[in-house]
Amino acid sequence: MIVVMGATGATGNALLHSLRTLGVPVRALTRTPHTPIPGATGTHRPPVEVRYADATDPHSLRAAFEGADQLFLAMANGPAQVELETRVIDIATHAGVGHIVKISAPAAEPDSPVAVSRGHHAVEEHLRATGLPHTVLRPYAFTQNLLRLAPAVAQGLILGTTGDAPCNYVDCRDIGDVAAAALTRPDIAGRTYTLTGPEAVSYPDLAVRLSALTGRPIRYVDLTPAELRDNLIREAHMPAWLADHVTEIQQLAVTRPEIPTTTVFDVLGRPPRTLDAFLQEHRAHFRR
Repeated sequence: MIVVMGATGATGNALLHSLRTLGVPVRALTRTPHTPIPGATGTHRPPVEVRYADATDPHSLRAAFEGADQLFLAMANGPAQVELETRVIDIATHAGVGHIVKISAPAAEPDSPVAVSRGHHAVEEHLRATGLPHTVLRPYAFTQNLLRLAPAVAQGLILGTTGDAPCNYVDCRDIGDVAAAALTRPDIAGRTYTLTGPEAVSYPDLAVRLSALTGRPIRYVDLTPAELRDNLIREAHMPAWLADHVTEIQQLAVTRPEIPTTTVFDVLGRPPRTLDAFLQEHRAHFRR
């Protein structure tokens, strides 16, 4: 039995779809048991088992991991992430889970300039210290997160602090497929994988592509890190820690040039989904 923690999130739900396609037993965890999980219902066999579990509730975790062989661990970034993920790992270990696939982050280092990445490093170190077999996936920015630009695009703008620096993106569906491979293929498990799409794209280039897609001029406005942080808090109503995170990861692209990897192709034997294909798929979202 494979337990998917974070089944309602972008990567967890993509994994759920991948595992369902492979026909393996899956237990999807949710903190809101009365809310349907996309992809968990239907006539597929074996059926997806849905259970309540909350990382703040150890009892629910112990019940959710009962009889599980493997765990996919993906949690939303946040100030309590290290505490919650290490708790999940400890409970899974004691429950007899034999392999964990963890979603981490690029630059997961003890001295990373990105606070969230430092947190992921701490969780990775804790996971390593348990001695439990594990696989770590370090995806770059989710392509799906570009959908959040739609309100600004409607005003003809993209705001950022990357200058002309190219940024890596990766489709969550590719992350889900790689995670499914790590959970079902012993030859893939037990390593650390950095995941990107096939190309790194700068914000000015993204503005050009969105201009062509929407049929109206979209321009990129380069802000200082402080200006972007203030805008995210004031206009996007982000909490301070999240505004800091967005600013830090954008500055990381400036200080550490981002270069695509071949990992998705190496693992899956097919190229990763392209940014242009994603934009075309969601063109109606940007044309509002």
